[in-house]
Amino acid sequence: MDVVRWGMIGCGSVAERKSGPAFYKAPGSALVAVMGRRLEAVTDYATRHGIARVYTDAQALINDPEVDAVYIATPPDSHHAYSLLVAAAGKHCCVEKPMSLNAGQSREMQKVFANAGLHLFVSYYRRSLPRFQQVRQWLDAGRIGEVRHLTWTLTKAPSPVDLGGAHNWRTDPDIAGGGYFADLASHGFDLFQYLLGDITDVAGFTARQAGLYAAEDAVSASWRFASGATGMGCWNFVADRREDRVEVIGSQGRISFSVFDEHPLQLQADEHLSLHIDHHEHIQWHHVLGMNAHIRGEAQHPAVAGEALKTDWVMDQILKRGH
Repeated sequence: MDVVRWGMIGCGSVAERKSGPAFYKAPGSALVAVMGRRLEAVTDYATRHGIARVYTDAQALINDPEVDAVYIATPPDSHHAYSLLVAAAGKHCCVEKPMSLNAGQSREMQKVFANAGLHLFVSYYRRSLPRFQQVRQWLDAGRIGEVRHLTWTLTKAPSPVDLGGAHNWRTDPDIAGGGYFADLASHGFDLFQYLLGDITDVAGFTARQAGLYAAEDAVSASWRFASGATGMGCWNFVADRREDRVEVIGSQGRISFSVFDEHPLQLQADEHLSLHIDHHEHIQWHHVLGMNAHIRGEAQHPAVAGEALKTDWVMDQILKRGH
């Protein structure tokens, strides 16, 4: 197909700028329908983004004959059920990250799509970003020698919503599968496995240090990659300030970067390089291009369900979630 026609379930904040516009602006891509539970909100979104058809029923959008693939831009607790409906309709699918509430759900999703000969993608779009392609290039070229260890520190202070006690789905384990750790650390673990290979062993500890919400607000973990390199992380969402720093230690140098912040990439090896690589205005742009090329059989996209399952397994071990 020359143009992949997407339908989108959900029109919240992630679809406003990060992802939604990429689906209708990227070459060879069209966003032809959008679904939201509230007619007023979904109509407003469709009007502002020039989307032709509006639905308040997910099944109706999935069954739309003009829709080739469905992007599920909803919280994780609905990914499993919605994706199985998409597979039953014989259509390709992309779900937001994390893939679902646990590896058991995700494994079933992956199996159903594979058995149906359909593609299931997960929005781990950092695999496609130019800044992390540069990190991968340095690693593949052996610029820091053999990788010995990776450390990630991610902290932030509580938000006004956290302090005020208002409901936030990102800190409701029944909806998000955990708290901010499930929402944010999943991006990092997926990226690390893309850059350094599979994680084979992992252990972690969680705590509710401030007790502002039902989910964990502090996590520490250590792990081992199949290569023999080790890893260690600290995530605290009730800390004094924001910090997002990754350091990859090699036998001949180091690479440092942020997972979320746009600080320059740092290479300290036989030379010291500091590179600032801007994100696209719509950060999922490269992800959308990759999915469409994969669907058309032109290239293999790295953010597929089989890869996302590896991150779900890691998260399950640390959060001690059910399988």
